[in-house]
Amino acid sequence: MKLTFIGNGNMARALIQGLKDGFDIEVIGRNTVSLDSLKQDIPSISTKVLKEVQDISGKNIILCVKPYSLNQLKPHLKGTANSLYSVLAGTSIQSLKDAISSKSYIRCMPNLASTYQKSMTTIVGDEQLKVQAVTIFDNIGKTLYLSSENELDIATAIAGSGPAFLALVAEGLADGGVRCGLKREDSQTLVAGLFDGFAKLIQHEQPSCIKDNVMSPAGTTAQGVATLEKANIRSAMIEAINDAFKKAKQLRDN
Repeated sequence: MKLTFIGNGNMARALIQGLKDGFDIEVIGRNTVSLDSLKQDIPSISTKVLKEVQDISGKNIILCVKPYSLNQLKPHLKGTANSLYSVLAGTSIQSLKDAISSKSYIRCMPNLASTYQKSMTTIVGDEQLKVQAVTIFDNIGKTLYLSSENELDIATAIAGSGPAFLALVAEGLADGGVRCGLKREDSQTLVAGLFDGFAKLIQHEQPSCIKDNVMSPAGTTAQGVATLEKANIRSAMIEAINDAFKKAKQLRDN
């Protein structure tokens, strides 16, 4: 199956890395320098400059541009695509229909872990594309098909923005180790191992159960949890998700 990427930024690169072994991939972009760099990193792909594109008829497109660039693409994309998969945060299916002609449309939100086939990708859109969408994005991790665009915007705040939020947690844990006397490299290694193991735990146990199983009476974990509760860490996470969702919804409504 051939996939045509429009855009070659960070998310596009992550997706291409994750999908390159299972699909024939072409990439369309504005900048020849960045396209040449991508081609050098991933020789198996083909590239084309946007201004050279005449017709998208029959193509399976993965749209990976900035949301504000959507209307700028319209004059360049003639014909009707076979399918359109958009990873544009806060961009409604109706907005996609207004800009690009396709037989069917899907909004999806992968994350940067797609580079390592570990993305948590959420999907919504035309039912006839559900099986194909899940087949494509299962190649880069796990998928969850949702029932509405509103749910996708909530999921974007969790699974799409989540790596940035967890990066702050990871950075804080590593800095804490350094503060207490660990070498930076050793502290980073510990945090990486911690996240790897936690990924397995969270698939099988509720967060509260994991916490309770680790926290013994009057122990080190109990002391650390008390400190985090004083800092309102759970409230901060809840507000971060809520604010990110509201931003995605604001973008969609506009």
